[in-house]
Amino acid sequence: MKMLDPAALDCLAALVDEGSFERAAHRLAITQSAVSQRLRALEMQIGQPLVVRSRPLRLTGPGQVLLRYARQLQALRSDVARDLGERIDVEDRVPIAVNADSLATWVLPALQPLVDDGISLELIVDDQDFTHDWLREGRVLGCVSTLAEALRGCRVTPLCTMRYVAVASPAFVERMIGPRGLSHRHLAQVPFVVFNRKDDAQAQWVERALDLPSPRLLQRYVPSSEAYVQAVERGWGIGVAAWPLVRSRVEAGQLQLLRPEVHVPVDLHWHQWKLADAVSAGTARPGLLERIGAALAAGVPQDGPARMS
Repeated sequence: MKMLDPAALDCLAALVDEGSFERAAHRLAITQSAVSQRLRALEMQIGQPLVVRSRPLRLTGPGQVLLRYARQLQALRSDVARDLGERIDVEDRVPIAVNADSLATWVLPALQPLVDDGISLELIVDDQDFTHDWLREGRVLGCVSTLAEALRGCRVTPLCTMRYVAVASPAFVERMIGPRGLSHRHLAQVPFVVFNRKDDAQAQWVERALDLPSPRLLQRYVPSSEAYVQAVERGWGIGVAAWPLVRSRVEAGQLQLLRPEVHVPVDLHWHQWKLADAVSAGTARPGLLERIGAALAAGVPQDGPARMS
């Protein structure tokens, strides 16, 4: 295969990021016609369509392959520019996917040193069981995921174990559960607060606490980590949340642990494309993705989720 035009690959990545030809052209400071021409030239070189021109734009299978390549080239450019002491283009954003609870607790402080160094990060939020789909499709260069096995062409580093516990407001416990604690008879009338339809932590906790496989729960959806905890505190239902999110409220008496001996462990791993070997062989400086992974691994708080060895 002939060398692919880096400018055309940048167009493909911009189209995915911005969602339209107009916004991609604005980001790249070129005309919409130039974006279309570069994409068409790339499709002619590959011999296959790369983008389904719909709303929103969708990538074909070959388009996903080339998007992965475009992302990797952007990361390699940033590594080379840093090694040569040149300014990193702020438009060369580094997209990574993380789960909402990690983002709300420890990820931002962990990544702060990289942001201070001028690295432009773009954080994509999804459930920890689905972030690796973003990596597989080439939409991100790395992700925090529950998947323990590395995808082909990637490497994986264990990060930590997030402990998910069941909590409710004291008033809710008194009104809806009673002094004997949660039991099977409550499930028909006691609601659970759920992050979104991908979230199954509540069902997992009930399975462990009540030895009840595949429970059917009354659910109320609140798709924000911070708002989720607020909803539980306001008495919307029982929440199953990451311990770092609710610890201060439990210690202050604003929330009450249910079945403290029961928790749902969620193992998190950092996945990234293998890029460093291409440019960093024989140098002591880690590549950009290696720096992100190292920052995340070092940034897990000692009093929060447990580190994984």
